[in-house]
Amino acid sequence: MREFSVPATTEVGPDEALTDMLVENVTRHGDETGLRRRVDGRWVDVSWRQFGEEVRGVAKGLIAAGVAAGDRVALQAKTRYEWTVLDYAIWTAGGVVVPIYETSSADQVAWILSDSGATAVVVERDEHAAAVESVRDQAPDLSAVFVIEDDAVGTLTVAGQDVPDSELDARRATLDADSPATLIYTSGTTGRPKGCELTHRNFLFEIGNGITLLDRFINAQSSLLLFIPLAHVLARVLQVGAVRNRTVIGHTPDVKNLVEDLGEFRPTFVLAVPRVFEKVYNSAKAKAEGDGKGKIFDRAAQVAIDWSRAQDTGGPGLALRAQHALFDRLVYGKLRAALGGRCQGAISGGAPLGERLGHFFRGIGVPVFEGYGLTETTAAASVNHDGALRIGTVGRPLPGVGFAIAEDGEILIRGGIVMRGYWRNEAATTEAIDADGWFHSGDLGEIDADGFVKITGRKKEILVTAGGKNVAPAVLEDRLRAHRLVSQCIVVGDQRPYIAALVTLDEEALPLWLQSQGKDAGLTAAQLAEDPDVLAELDAAVADANKAVSQAEAIKRFRVLGTDFTEDNGMLTPSLKLKRSVVLKEFDAEVEGLYQKNPAAPSPSQARGGTLQQGR
Repeated sequence: MREFSVPATTEVGPDEALTDMLVENVTRHGDETGLRRRVDGRWVDVSWRQFGEEVRGVAKGLIAAGVAAGDRVALQAKTRYEWTVLDYAIWTAGGVVVPIYETSSADQVAWILSDSGATAVVVERDEHAAAVESVRDQAPDLSAVFVIEDDAVGTLTVAGQDVPDSELDARRATLDADSPATLIYTSGTTGRPKGCELTHRNFLFEIGNGITLLDRFINAQSSLLLFIPLAHVLARVLQVGAVRNRTVIGHTPDVKNLVEDLGEFRPTFVLAVPRVFEKVYNSAKAKAEGDGKGKIFDRAAQVAIDWSRAQDTGGPGLALRAQHALFDRLVYGKLRAALGGRCQGAISGGAPLGERLGHFFRGIGVPVFEGYGLTETTAAASVNHDGALRIGTVGRPLPGVGFAIAEDGEILIRGGIVMRGYWRNEAATTEAIDADGWFHSGDLGEIDADGFVKITGRKKEILVTAGGKNVAPAVLEDRLRAHRLVSQCIVVGDQRPYIAALVTLDEEALPLWLQSQGKDAGLTAAQLAEDPDVLAELDAAVADANKAVSQAEAIKRFRVLGTDFTEDNGMLTPSLKLKRSVVLKEFDAEVEGLYQKNPAAPSPSQARGGTLQQGR
């Protein structure tokens, strides 16, 4: 077993907790700007003292509402200022934060509330509150529900006015490094999502050893605009790291206006998924082509890539330096302006960025540092940084973290970032973390002689879309297979912009269905692959399956195959499990077809593989 580790640079004291750094900022840097929030269309500075007062006010309100030390409090909202206030308020009240994605379905909300035993929940909108009420019978521990858009912060602050400061101090005193900080529910290959129990120590170890590698970008003179969901562990770690390093934090929930927000907020550092960087590149290229300057842009892009690659092989020559300087004035400055004009670097997570794009952004002056990690490892377990950068890899292990490659190629991780375990699920914890403390990631990879890690595949079946969303295909596949016309299906979308599916028809069920439709009962599955009535039936089946997942996980397109997956043709195991690699290899062209641009595509009820409209 090949191993590589880096010595820790920071250790976590037994009495430390995440609230300590906020108290430190309020006490010693209270008048400094800690955050900026958008009010009536403009960015307004919020000092650390103001932020700290809001946190304490909400924490008192939670105590008044009956939240006890150690209680789980769920939080469902987009990325917004109040999210960070509530996150720290729950901790200050001695509670444990249970994030829920804003797009989660009622079924998902019910399971998380029930399994976590949440005693209170703060949601963003009335429709979220209605969804909670619809499943309240499945969450027996739940009492209070607060709505951010109905001034949850103000309501809680008023409710807690009679709670003394001494009670708040006593609650903070209940916290130590080994107290649970959050339960983050992550999809499994089968069954219900599992709650990853991350402690205050996990977060403090992660930011103490990891964020220090990014001190050039995350410091008291820097600013960070958060726009990926704070329910995601990576955004959460960056939020906590920014508080630790007194980096000014901004929030924006709507990526449709991201370019405008970047231009107004002007962050020095950006956290994004690869799709954002792809859009910056593609938009700039499209604009250049529209202005008749496509060849100039292509040349500038190639020079940026060549210049970046030369950094790793002795540096660029005189001619390349001259071309790079020219295009920096003509092209690269405009691209940096699209990120706000002050951006010095970025982190890309959730999916591979691609070596060419990595070199491109480094070449225009905005290095994008790729890393690798999971919810179970408190976000990054390895990362590229100024001191150790190798584009095309996910960097070296964080200080204090060890990597190993098992005999079957699986990546194993050990260190202070590894979760305590899965909440109330000892069997799953034992399966994931072995007796020597190694967390089994389910991903396949390699480690070179210098310790740089490269991801080569996935042992587990979780799909990760191009937007970084983890999707468990079994949830959708199980529901689709329940439909009378469906024999088998495979959900696809790994490193793709959206989720899609290949579906096969149940030939035993077809004759009766055909008769009920007044059709020839002898028609075969191959003959019915493009039948409008079949497609309409499956359209409804897909819409029903999508009810079990969030919008980001929903099937957007599907295609009906003329042949089934069977044990005889090698696509099913003897226990009738899908051989995904075999199916994907056999139907590679059909999968590619699901992602071809087809702006004139009719609805699924009109043509094969048409674009599905979201049913929710």
